[in-house]
Amino acid sequence: MPLTHEDFMKLANGSDIRGVAVAGVEGEPVTLTPEAANRIAAGFVRLLTEKTGKKPEELQIAVGHDSRISALAIKDCVLTGITHTGAHGIDCVLASTPAMFMATIFEDTAADGSIMITASHLPYNRNGLKFFTSAGGAEKSDIQKILTYAAEAEEAHGTLDNVLKFDLIGRYSEHLVQKIRTALGGEEKPLAGMHIVVDAGNGAGGFFAGRILTPLGVDTSGSRYLNPDGHFPNHIPNPEDPKAMLAIKEAVIENDADLGLIFDTDVDRMSAVLADGTDVSRNALIAMMAAILAPDYPGSTIITDSVTSDGLHDFLENDLHLKHLRYMRGYKNVINECIRRNEAGEVSPLAIETSGHGALSENYYLDDGAYLAVKLIIAAAKARAEGRTLDDLIVNLRQPAEAREIRIKIKDVDDVKAYGKKVLAAFEERAKAKSLTIAEPSYEGVRIVFDGGWALLRMSLHDPNMPLNIEADAAGGADEIERTVKELIRGFDALDLSGFQN
Repeated sequence: MPLTHEDFMKLANGSDIRGVAVAGVEGEPVTLTPEAANRIAAGFVRLLTEKTGKKPEELQIAVGHDSRISALAIKDCVLTGITHTGAHGIDCVLASTPAMFMATIFEDTAADGSIMITASHLPYNRNGLKFFTSAGGAEKSDIQKILTYAAEAEEAHGTLDNVLKFDLIGRYSEHLVQKIRTALGGEEKPLAGMHIVVDAGNGAGGFFAGRILTPLGVDTSGSRYLNPDGHFPNHIPNPEDPKAMLAIKEAVIENDADLGLIFDTDVDRMSAVLADGTDVSRNALIAMMAAILAPDYPGSTIITDSVTSDGLHDFLENDLHLKHLRYMRGYKNVINECIRRNEAGEVSPLAIETSGHGALSENYYLDDGAYLAVKLIIAAAKARAEGRTLDDLIVNLRQPAEAREIRIKIKDVDDVKAYGKKVLAAFEERAKAKSLTIAEPSYEGVRIVFDGGWALLRMSLHDPNMPLNIEADAAGGADEIERTVKELIRGFDALDLSGFQN
């Protein structure tokens, strides 16, 4: 059957496109078909003509992909969709999402727009598309337009004969290598003597070991899962996944490495592990990046998502003398707020989520896991030269004794968002009636401040559920907070409370 406007709109996923690209998983029919990819590419060309004022034949569009098994088939359909319009395609082969943005910046490519074929850390049968211009990543409104234009287009394939192949990841690697050399005095191998292991999870991030670290003199022996494999046979390429974090911890400890780095599939997120096996993820990653940036941006504002800890807040404001803004979840939300504040004259060098998405104002506001890793490596090398270690940067960071997230499903309602708003309104009203403290301002959901902890109830960005995040400063505190929250949301029959422990 022909694809309808509704079919295309179902592929919208915030500021990118995602769908099922491979058959074989029960209950998950293919939605991101070759035809859909072809027509979406034509939709992007149409959007670019509007944004640039150029005719299709004047446009250069770069296309790259991660290691997913559906990537090559989708790429061919995207490229032929581009060339049929008269636009020029650049095949950047295996690449990372941040590198694909840089294709619009590098003079070598000078792309008017770029497309990254990826579904981040989702299972092997999924895939998607992310879109960039030199102004940054597509907004939600852009995605709606692209899909609308795709629905109006017909499937049509041009030729691949004149599509240029370009080693974008090589050019991007040279760019990052030069950043490190410049920051460390210009030596060819400024990291000689350092041992850093990388876990790419069989995604697109394996290049970081061989094309960035090795030329700088790093010993990368013991690195894991650098070869691309779209089945992800070892663990999900996701720095938030416990199995993935265990793998990089083991690699660091077993190889007596100075540092471990782990990336998600398309390398726009990362986390790290210190020499003693300590995680640098979530709140610790935010704290370390802020500590690295603080000397260059004194008194500036660090923008995070809403679920960061009180310990992080105190560290940023009291130890680093920075300002901390908890904003809405969603990497585009924190990035756009960072841009807005800088444009308004407030210095904000970092927008970062606990998920590992981190964007620096000095790096085009690009959420780039490899760039975060570069900043960590530079800091580690400087600390080593001074007889210190990276963990000295966050020695005063207070971690919560307990932290948990419960996803409360919303069942059998027609309007999930409206129901969620109703729950949040009642949650806040009941909390105030019990004289509980409501944190203000709150850009997302309702946060209750307890003596020794907090709870945040909010709506999921994309799914029919309400995430509840709880942190407590003492053992047993999370259980007590959880019981209080459960009592405050009783009576809403569409809420599935089976995930509560108490």
